[in-house]
Amino acid sequence: MRKIGINEIDYIALGSTVLGTGGGGDPYIGKLLAKEAIKKYGKVNLMAAEELSDDALVVPVAAFGAPMILVEKLFSGDEFIQAFEMMESYLGRKIDAVMPAEAGGLNGVIPFSVAAQKGIPLVDADGMGRAFPRLEMVTFTLHDIPVSPIAQADEKGNKNIYHTIDNVWGETLVGATTIQMGGSCAIGCYPMNGAQVKKAAIHGIVSYAQVLGEAILDAKKNKQNPVDALMQKAAAIKLFTGKVSSVKTIIDGRWNKGVCEVLGLDEDNGSLLKIDFQNEFLMAFKDDVPIAMTPDLIVLIDAENAQPITAESIQFGTRVIVMGMKSDPQWRTDAGIVLGGPEKFGYQEQYIPIEELNNQK
Repeated sequence: MRKIGINEIDYIALGSTVLGTGGGGDPYIGKLLAKEAIKKYGKVNLMAAEELSDDALVVPVAAFGAPMILVEKLFSGDEFIQAFEMMESYLGRKIDAVMPAEAGGLNGVIPFSVAAQKGIPLVDADGMGRAFPRLEMVTFTLHDIPVSPIAQADEKGNKNIYHTIDNVWGETLVGATTIQMGGSCAIGCYPMNGAQVKKAAIHGIVSYAQVLGEAILDAKKNKQNPVDALMQKAAAIKLFTGKVSSVKTIIDGRWNKGVCEVLGLDEDNGSLLKIDFQNEFLMAFKDDVPIAMTPDLIVLIDAENAQPITAESIQFGTRVIVMGMKSDPQWRTDAGIVLGGPEKFGYQEQYIPIEELNNQK
């Protein structure tokens, strides 16, 4: 267990945006809420999953909705506490620790606000090792852990508790209500005991986000190449260098769906990269040939300042470096590919690991 203060939040927020693979929402508001809570209530204990007692009650807390909505409809912060307290009331016992549902973007830092206010540890683990657009797309589902009960709260004071027949119905029902709430809300979900967290979660992801953020910011401070530093720490593959030439986005329910096209520069001059996204970057095609696919991570980096770019913030003309990262081994199992692979999103392509697509080890 170690203490997380205001300074570490900057690193974790930046690294979480890398792991968000275009999704998870802009972490800015989450970072402000986390810093304010730490300033007021004190530093947060970051606990390794292995440190949990087997009977501890752990609840992931997350922002839920369309990232594009979050640009204009801000969270107050109270809705996360409301969802947390509803879960405690419904389960009839104190929650011992909170954790991120996903490590991506906003959701990589929001749980720090709840942990600080409630004076409980935050578990250094999540259910994705990245961000995914659907509630059932977590490693907890791979271990038959139910999403229910689900506590839902919005900034207006509306609250719900759901018990769904399976995890897909959790996405369906909470997603429908979220649209009526204005496109975003706070949720608590997948209540687990410590033994389940140890078995089902992706361990060390918050610390990994911090390492990635440190790589970028420390390289800048030391006048080194931050993209190179990030790629080394992430064991990433450089997929493409170019300039954004087209972005087409629609809002479909609570998802931002679209295609980003990047014209090649330097060694990729004359080529065209297309990236499909549904909140997160899902598929990358170079000259119509796939070079990266979900559940592996596709990361878009601004070549000028080494900032990871979220799908809703892509701008025409930005010079970018596109890199790929291996997904957690749980996603590379047969069950993981069914839950988070290309066919889950309607693609005909079968999953091929990113290192094989790019002839690397």
